[in-house]
Amino acid sequence: MTQSSLETIEFIIRTMSEVALANRAYFCELDGVVGDGDFGNSLATGFETVTVTKWDDLNRTNPGSFLKDVAQAFMGSVGGVTGSIWGTAFLRAGIKAGDKEELTVDDALEMVRFAIEGMKKRGKANLGDKTLLDAFVPATDAFEEVVRNGGSPLDGLKSAAQVARQQTEVIKPWIAKCGRASYTGERSCNTYDAGSIAVAMMAEKLADVWEAQPQV
Repeated sequence: MTQSSLETIEFIIRTMSEVALANRAYFCELDGVVGDGDFGNSLATGFETVTVTKWDDLNRTNPGSFLKDVAQAFMGSVGGVTGSIWGTAFLRAGIKAGDKEELTVDDALEMVRFAIEGMKKRGKANLGDKTLLDAFVPATDAFEEVVRNGGSPLDGLKSAAQVARQQTEVIKPWIAKCGRASYTGERSCNTYDAGSIAVAMMAEKLADVWEAQPQV
């Protein structure tokens, strides 16, 4: 049995939420080293609002409308940078999806790329600033490379997860140039970026559970 694009997106959002909720304290601990220590709480609050409080009320007319409602629920419950950045990503993905009922892999990649550009603008960040983008963008590139060369979405997810995790180590020695961590200067060296770790863990979880799911 093949599930719809909407069901697949619901599955992805729920999986991301599971990671955020299960690792609330861990993400706060990572963020507290050079940040204000609230990233885990903010991320968990946003996803809890989406997948628990408002889940049954989200607009399921099509994937785009669903993602726009996800964005509104997330941003409505979380202030600060986390609400803005992650909410913008969901909103932009929903906008790019438009009114399509079913989405192709190409559609999904366009949605993610559009989301990334929005995150860059909203966060005033780019690659090299030691943010979640330094894991998210290379992971997206890895996924695209695999599927463009004939690999399955599962193969792409596995590659993306591996690259995202590798990037958390690559950027660890860097000096943060964006967010509260940037205020600490060289003290941000040899520390993990909490957002990048969250991206890696979400990618890993998706890769782990994807194989057991019916796919589009």
